This record gives sequence, structure tokens and C-alpha cells, in this order.
Amino acid sequence: MLLPLLSLASVVALSAAEILSLSQLNWTVQNQEGLIKAPARVPSQVHLDLKDANVITEPLLGINDFTERWIVTDPAWIYTADLTPVLNDYTQGPNTSRALLVFYGLDTVATITVAGHPVAWVNNQFQEYVYDVSEYLASPLHNDTTLTVSFESAYLYGLNVSSRPDVESQIAIDFEWPGVREFIRKISSDFGWDWGPAFAPSGIFKPAYLVTLSEEVNGTALDSNPAAHPLLLSNTGGLFIEESSLEISKDGQTPNARPNESADWVVNVTLALRSMHADPNPTLTVSVPELNITSGPLSLAPIPAASNASTFASATFTIPSDVPQRWYPHNLGTPKLYNFTVTLSIAGLPPAYYSTRSGFRTVYLAQMPYSQEDVEQRGITPGDQWHFEVNGKTIYSMGSNVIPFDPFYARISTDKVRWILESVVQSGQNMLRVWGGGIYQPSDELTGGYDFYSICDELGILVWSELGFSDASYPVNDFFLESIEREVRQNVRRVKKHPSNVQWAGGNEIEPALLLVNNTIGTLLPARYIDDFLLLFQDFLHDIVMQEQTTVAYTDCSTTNGVLSLDPYLLRLNNLTEGYIYGNAELYNYDTSQAFNYSTYPKARFVNEFGFHSMPSFYSWEEVLQSPEDFNFNSTVVMSRDHHPPALGLLWPNPLAPVGQGEMTVAVEQWLPTPYTSDSNQTFAQWCYSTQVFQSMYMMSEIAYYRRGSGRGENNLGALVWQLNDIWQGVSWSAIEYSGRWKVMQYGLSNIYSPVMIYPFWTPESETLEVAVTSDRWDTVTGTAQLTWYDWSGRALNTSSLAFSVPSLNSTTVFEAHGLDSILPAGSKAEDVWMHLNVTATADGQTVVHEQYFVPVSLANANLVDPQIKMTPGPDMTFTLSAQGGVAPFTWLDHPSGTVGYFADSTTGKPLNGFYLVPGMDRTVQFVQSSELSTVADPSPADFVVRSLWNNTHI
Repeated sequence: MLLPLLSLASVVALSAAEILSLSQLNWTVQNQEGLIKAPARVPSQVHLDLKDANVITEPLLGINDFTERWIVTDPAWIYTADLTPVLNDYTQGPNTSRALLVFYGLDTVATITVAGHPVAWVNNQFQEYVYDVSEYLASPLHNDTTLTVSFESAYLYGLNVSSRPDVESQIAIDFEWPGVREFIRKISSDFGWDWGPAFAPSGIFKPAYLVTLSEEVNGTALDSNPAAHPLLLSNTGGLFIEESSLEISKDGQTPNARPNESADWVVNVTLALRSMHADPNPTLTVSVPELNITSGPLSLAPIPAASNASTFASATFTIPSDVPQRWYPHNLGTPKLYNFTVTLSIAGLPPAYYSTRSGFRTVYLAQMPYSQEDVEQRGITPGDQWHFEVNGKTIYSMGSNVIPFDPFYARISTDKVRWILESVVQSGQNMLRVWGGGIYQPSDELTGGYDFYSICDELGILVWSELGFSDASYPVNDFFLESIEREVRQNVRRVKKHPSNVQWAGGNEIEPALLLVNNTIGTLLPARYIDDFLLLFQDFLHDIVMQEQTTVAYTDCSTTNGVLSLDPYLLRLNNLTEGYIYGNAELYNYDTSQAFNYSTYPKARFVNEFGFHSMPSFYSWEEVLQSPEDFNFNSTVVMSRDHHPPALGLLWPNPLAPVGQGEMTVAVEQWLPTPYTSDSNQTFAQWCYSTQVFQSMYMMSEIAYYRRGSGRGENNLGALVWQLNDIWQGVSWSAIEYSGRWKVMQYGLSNIYSPVMIYPFWTPESETLEVAVTSDRWDTVTGTAQLTWYDWSGRALNTSSLAFSVPSLNSTTVFEAHGLDSILPAGSKAEDVWMHLNVTATADGQTVVHEQYFVPVSLANANLVDPQIKMTPGPDMTFTLSAQGGVAPFTWLDHPSGTVGYFADSTTGKPLNGFYLVPGMDRTVQFVQSSELSTVADPSPADFVVRSLWNNTHI
């Protein structure tokens, strides 16, 4: 989609202003010895180019993550392109144009050479690089007509850096490639993580361009419509906008205080420019056509004539508070966006104008102590607040955590990302956390290769953003800090135009990891680790983020004990008072006997990570397993793709995989019928499905508990499950598989993130059942709860109806009983019955329905009855399911291989799968297919499969 936007059909002489995508050049890639040489692409990465040239097979197949390690340890991979068509223009006579070589991302350690001239050595994957190469093009050395980008092995570079005598050791988990990730500015998970492979790729992984600036006006490129992106302005004349940012705030707003919601809006536009013409009096005009508002010409600081460095220019104007419609997350309002037209006037150049989108909203992260009044009158446990407020109102943050969408960034598509983000909306989530061990997510295809933040803006998804640091201590030498500073400034400036962004965290899990190590080792841990942590995450990164934007908060880490002070910014660390609640929390508990023991869940203001791993579906395994014997729960290949716990080095297959496999096995055996049938493929498929069922049950239990906490002393106002998406086909904590296929948990999230939720809280130790209704609405919600007992044959035993009222952002207990004998229907055994809970409520003027189930024993011990499920296909990919025998818990439809989509209730349109199918209560669902991601356009209804827990032990 890049080339049509640039309107470039072929490589031509660059005699006037023009943008040449480097994807149009003829590229090759070879290793250092030259023994391997293959055609290549840009953007791309070495593994992908070798795959396309049939040097290797698809990296995600089988055990290729092991067999293709040699690519990582080859000392260098060299990308070369022929520049002859470009050089012809620069070597023939006088030339007043300037050529800028623009890389929006290089992965990672590389030497750039143009026409034989060394241009730069780079070592940061997260930076954008721009170089004036005009003189190099005009005077090639030794008749060299190439552009060369030579990538060093990131792993070998990391080893070299870490072994220098002047480099201090750091603390980090070695997931696979050991001892390097903390010393190199590259995606941390590229070196391995407990949910993914360790390909440590290299290459020109983002779009790259040769931008020619000319004093001549390119009349053919002039357009009466604003350019769709600032980069495209270079098509018309002597101007290159290296960076562009737009920030909308309230007058006087700072990230550390609640904004004045009645104050005027302040719109700031900041540009980093390279211009062929100087102008002592340039102007900038900003207009919002839909609002019929224009700033008029705004004066800028003088702009020099310079192509070898950028000049920052900034202007600000105000808009009355009540004029624009506000942007809201999708579950609380409309994510309203406006087009902003920015016009830059520089003497000697044609007016340059482009369009960008943003929205008007305020965000505040409350981190200060609750008042004594809150403690005494609201019953809140003393301590600090930790929640988000949007447009002056407290919200409940419901969502998940995002990891990289693929091990190879260069092949991620906007279509795939959009599908996953639309799945977020469909499941009721309003917030995503962009995990700090991955990539800074991009804003558009033209510079980022795919889109992320703009789609979140459009869909109304709040984004918790993180800087690129995770689970390690880091160097704080000048060389490292200089690289980090440029990285962080560039990305914060880029992201701040997006109303979806709600905070910047310094990194992932670093504060609690260091405090844990410090508390465990005590005085054996040198003080410098804590000192360096404070220097980097409390001071250095905080100050950069605060200097570059004014609308969202900075926190030092994803999981934190919070702050003693916001100004000056001082972390609380271990300055804790017993019985108080501080900061936010996470939970990972692999003792599955305690999975539904609420006393093991944290009483926290906000829980930003919690999860349990599961298998991908049988269909996902089909994408990568190559031999029939591999389709077994504990086959060598399957276990090699379980990286939990991590190998802590390069041993393969992961020697610790039996631990993770065992945790899933025990979970299923404890809580579900143990899969075993005479058909080995069915048994494997049921194991995969059953691990997903347990994962969903466990996560729904946690989410229900945390959401109920909104009305309790902890005043919990956030739950972000780990994790949303997959990076490959393997064991992980994800809700959505690598292909985009929904797991059981994704449907579970669709259920438990309902705006009004009913849930049974069962405490077996005291034989207490509490049924609570929870609401995340800003107004009081009223309705009726229906509790109906059934036996497993589907016979209704008794029912009760309970009216309720739930205050704003709160929870109400609608039923409470003690003693199992008095809770069960008269004469019933716990193994023979279950309860259907249903709520109908009025919220925001609309009817909301929600259902849940209560089983008083483990489903492993329930006396299930053959459900005899009948599936009847209908028009428009609808399927009606009926139980001809007994109740089918966790009835599950699978769509066939080659299709991506989800199942929705044919009446409400809400996602529906993994439900209890009751005789006499048929369910009709429709398959909502992604045409962009599916390779099978018209699947046969005969290829859809239905299963339930009954099939764990029956064909």
C-alpha cells in the first residue's frame, strides 16, 4: 500500500523534488563470506529473504527456531542495492538538489555506505535515521554504484559490548540467547521469551526512502488537497518534515494534576524541518474544517536553509472548550476524531499543507493518597489511588496486554493488526497495554510499515504505552543514555497526537524485579543496581517524557509501588505501611489447586498483568507440525514450543518445558474431564481445547473478582489480562492465536467484560455462595437477576428472581447463602446439578443481558450426560445448535483451516462460543469472517466442528 500512496511507478532520474521508496530498488542480501547470496526486499529481514529465495523454509515451521540459529550467529548480513539510475542524475553537471536517505527503522547494528562512502554506523532499532547523502551521490568512490547496509550479528555485538572491561554487569533473565539483550537497543523478545521464539532477526525492517529536495517546484505533484502525510510534502519542493507532532491539551495542563475541564483547548503543532530555503519569518496555520476553525498564520522561529540537520518549529493556538466533541473510549462514548490541516509557509517554497487526525480528550492517572474522608465514608482501604480518569470521569480499565504480532516485524500487516484490534472492541475491552519488551507500535503504514495507534484512535481503544525496557537492569553510561534519549524523544513526540494514548511507563516489571532481588540477596546486591535504576527510570526517562509532552502521566514501571511525590518525582519503592494499598499489581499462580481461591488474588487498585498459559488449537498446530507423530500433547516438537519456564540459555529442546506442560496437565485433570479417546488426533484436539477452557475459567474468575473490587475497600479500577495476541503457534498466555483465531478465553473476555456482569463467588472452605452484580457504568444500573438450578440432563429444578440496583462503578451482592446442603436444590447432589445465572439490566438507556454458570464441584467430578449435540447450518454462515440429550458445558464451534473469524449470537451480534448448551434452549450463531486474513473465502459448513467437554472422553 506504500507505492500507490507515493504514486511512484518506476525508478526515474531525480531531477526535481521526489520521494523514492527504497522498495523500488533491486536488492540482494548475502552473508559475510559471500557463500549465500539471494534477492532481497525492503522492508524485510534476513530470515524472510532467505525463505523467499528457498535458502531456508518458513521459520515458524517445526523446529526451525532451533535449526535456523546459524543465521543469528553469522557475523554479518549485507544488503546491497544498485543506485545507478539515481547516480546518473547526480554525476551529470551542476545539481542544486539535495538527497536525503531516510530509514524509519534498522534492525539493529548496521553500517551504511552510499556509493562507496561510509555514511553512518547505527545501533538502535527504535530510532529513525536521516542522512544528507548529496555529495556521496555526486562523487562515487572507485565507481561504486551501490547503497549498502551491512548488519552485524546483534547477538555477537551484544557479547562484545558486555565483555568490555569498562562495562558493568547487569541483572537480566536469559530466556534464550544469553547475556546480551540488556546491552542492545533491540526488541527484548527477539532474544527469546517464555511465550515465543528467539530468531533475533536483522534487516531494513521498516520503510525507507531517498528523498530529493529541489529548489524547483514539482508542478506535477502539486495538489489542491492536503497531503495525506507530512512525508509526502517532499514531492512538491524543497522541504522535508523529519518529524511531526500534534498535541491537544487543556490550558495550563500538566500530567501530574487533574486538568481544568472547562479551560480552553490548546493545540500545539511541532515540526522538525529540513528546508532548501531560509526564512526569518515563516508561518504555520492550523485549521479544523469540520469545526470551521482556523488559527490564522502563527509565527515560527526562523528556519535556516539546511538539509544536513533538522530545525524544530512550534506553534500553538486555542479552541474554546465547548466547541469540539470529545473523544471517548468506545464503551463509554464516541471516539470522535477531527481532521487537522496544517499549512506551512516558507519564503521561496510553495505552501506546504498536510492533513492529520486527532481528538479532544483529557486523561489523568490518579496516583495520590486517598483522603481520610474516602477511608471513613467510602470504606476505602488506606493508601494511594491508581486509576485513570477520562474527560474528568473515573473509568474502569478492562483489557489485555499486547506483544509483538510476529517474530518478523517486516511482514506484519495492517489487516492483521486491525483484525486483532477490532477483536478487542468486540470483546468489550477498552484498554491495551503495549508491553515494554516489544516494539514501539507505529502510527501509520508509510513510516511504520503497518498501523496501530491510528486504528486505536478510530476504534476508541485506550493505550497504555511503554518504553522499550523489560525485566532487566540497564547500563547508564553516556554512550547508552545518548542513544536512549534520542529513541525516547522521537517516539514520545510521534505518539502524543493520538488521543488513545493514556500514559508512558518506563518499562516492564523492572521495579518489582529489582526489589525482589534486593530483598532476597540483601547486602550482597551492590547498591549501584538500585541507584542506576533510579537514575534511569525515576530521573532520566521521566524528565525526557515530561519535556516532550504535557497530557499523559509517566510511571517508572508497569508494576510499581507508586510514588511518594509526583513533583519532584520520587518513587515509593519499599516505603510501605502495613495494611495500606499502593501502586498496582500482577499475579501469576501456577498452583492450579488454588486457581479459584480468592484469597490468593491481590487486593489491588489496578492489576496490569495476570494470566495462565494454554495450547493453541489443533488448527494452529496444523500450520507448523510436519509429522503425524508430532500431534501429541507431549511430543518433542510440541514441547519444544513450550518456553515456560524459559530454557535460560540455548539448550534445546527447552529442558524446563515439562514444568509448563505439567502445569497445564494438572489444571485440566483437576478441573475438567481428562481427555482420552481411541482417536489420537481427537484426544490431542481435546487437550488443546481443554487447556483453553481452564485458562478462560481461571481468568474470568480473576477478572470478576477484580471488577467486584470496584465496590470494596481496594476500589479496584483496572484489570488487564496477560496476554492478547500470539507471536507464533506455541504454548502461550494469549487470547487470540497467531493466525487471528480466537481462543476460548477471547470469548470468555467478551462475557466477563460486559458492562453489567453477574458472577457467582463460591468459597468452598466456608461453603459460602455470593452472587454479585457489577457495573462499570457512570450512572446507577437497575435490573433483575435470575438464578436457575438444572441437573445435567437439562431439567430445571428451581428458579428465583432478584431485583437489584448498582451504584456508579460499583458492585452489589444480590444473593448470599451458607452451607452447601441449603444452597443446593432439595435432594440434589453437588455432582448432579449446576446453576444458570442471568441478569437483565437497564444501562445508559439500553437493555444489557449477561449470563454465567455455577458448578458446585469440579467439572472433572460432575456427572455429565451425553448432550447429543445437533448442528444445523443455515443461511449466511449461521449454525443452530441443539442439545438432544443432556447439557453440554463449554459447547465450542471450530471454524475450518484457512479461515479467520469469530462466532456471534445471531440475534444480539455479540461474540458467543464456549457456552452451556441446554436441551430446549437452542443457540444460533453466525460466523463473522475476516475476508482479508482468510485464505479460504467460502468455507463449507460441513467443515465446521462442534465439541464440548463430553468429547474429552467420548468420540
